[in-house]
Amino acid sequence: MYRKGSVVSADGTTIGFRRLGSGPDVILLHGSMLAAQDFMQLAEALAGDFTVTVPDRRGRGLSGPHGADYGIDREVEDLQALLKEAGASRVFGLSSGALIGLRTARVSPAIEKLALYEPPLDVNGSVPVDWVPRYRRELADGKIAAALVSTLKGLQADRVFTTVPRFILVPPLNVALRFQRTAKGDDVPIPALVPTMAGDMQLIDELAGTAKDYASVDADVLLLAGSRSPAYFGRSLDELTAVLPRSARITIPKLDHSGPTNDGGPAEVAQALRAFFA
Repeated sequence: MYRKGSVVSADGTTIGFRRLGSGPDVILLHGSMLAAQDFMQLAEALAGDFTVTVPDRRGRGLSGPHGADYGIDREVEDLQALLKEAGASRVFGLSSGALIGLRTARVSPAIEKLALYEPPLDVNGSVPVDWVPRYRRELADGKIAAALVSTLKGLQADRVFTTVPRFILVPPLNVALRFQRTAKGDDVPIPALVPTMAGDMQLIDELAGTAKDYASVDADVLLLAGSRSPAYFGRSLDELTAVLPRSARITIPKLDHSGPTNDGGPAEVAQALRAFFA
């Protein structure tokens, strides 16, 4: 069972979180089209050794809206507020959450240990973005299932969605999403998460080509990947391995980009994090 709390970020936005466990503090930052609910199995696996804080990033669930001035600076401020409230020095981030952790580590000496699972750091156009205009049009037209398919096909993060034709995928997803429009407790329904991808693609665009910036990161960094993930995540990790002063890298067999989530292999990821954060 978790307890709830919140902090107020620098621009006045409330950032809500779930907290469980006891021990040294760890913050888990989810990625695109996710919320705190998607990290609960990972959090529970770590809760025997750590106090685990799992925020809903802004624009979701327990937290306030993205805001008119949204961008990487706001996300960094949010994490800094969480670090201060928790007294944490350990951070884990998945995907866009990993980008936020990485960017924050440049400016916050509070982060001593940083674990990153497949940050989509663009290296000379390595992250696919040609699908984004279609996604935005479908979102504007209220076609949430179609926008979700465009995202999953575009990012190549799920093999089923990559290979199965769009006309087969969209109708059953429409039906499924219709039954998931109502939130259960603190969980955010999937139709409300699909539009958040727009903000995360903004972060990817802002941070494209910034790998050399992280040569100044003082934290110990663990770079994580799944063996079944698209190759462009590996290219991001290659670039970071070359510039980070203190880093180690682990590839976890049989996992893909969803590895840390409830639907992936949270136990395997927790094992790596437990050893690193000890």
